[in-house]
Amino acid sequence: MQEPRRVVFAATALRLLLGWFMLIDGAQILLTPGWSAAGFLSGAQTFPAFYAWFALPMNAWWVNPLNSWGITLIGIALLLGVGVRFASWAGALMMLLYYFPHYAFPIVPHGYIVEEHIIYASAFVLFAVWPAAQEFGLGSYLRRTFLGRVPILHALL
Repeated sequence: MQEPRRVVFAATALRLLLGWFMLIDGAQILLTPGWSAAGFLSGAQTFPAFYAWFALPMNAWWVNPLNSWGITLIGIALLLGVGVRFASWAGALMMLLYYFPHYAFPIVPHGYIVEEHIIYASAFVLFAVWPAAQEFGLGSYLRRTFLGRVPILHALL
């Protein structure tokens, strides 16, 4: 069953807004000289040993670029509408990883359990599983070309 156009437009608008948010956040990190995730990670209140491992100097070479480029590329993928499923699952995982260090789970400043990272993760899951959120964009166009006939590419587009 095909979704009504207004639903597709609403899903696409939400995808574009979250994509813009991620792109700008990632670009700010990329443009900040000497930026490191170590401070955020080493101050974790929930699962401190887990996050402290990521903050070790021996892991900075891959944690920092994975973080900054991950956010940026997720934003680009959502804006272009290509690789939306893959980018959305990556974004959901990233938001869950960002969620725990901030607070002494399950208490969060604005209530109990739910805060912005959970809402972002939920939106990412929605984009990953809802075809309406993937309909407009470069990926939709590429799925209709010869690239869409290659099973692995079709799954990623």
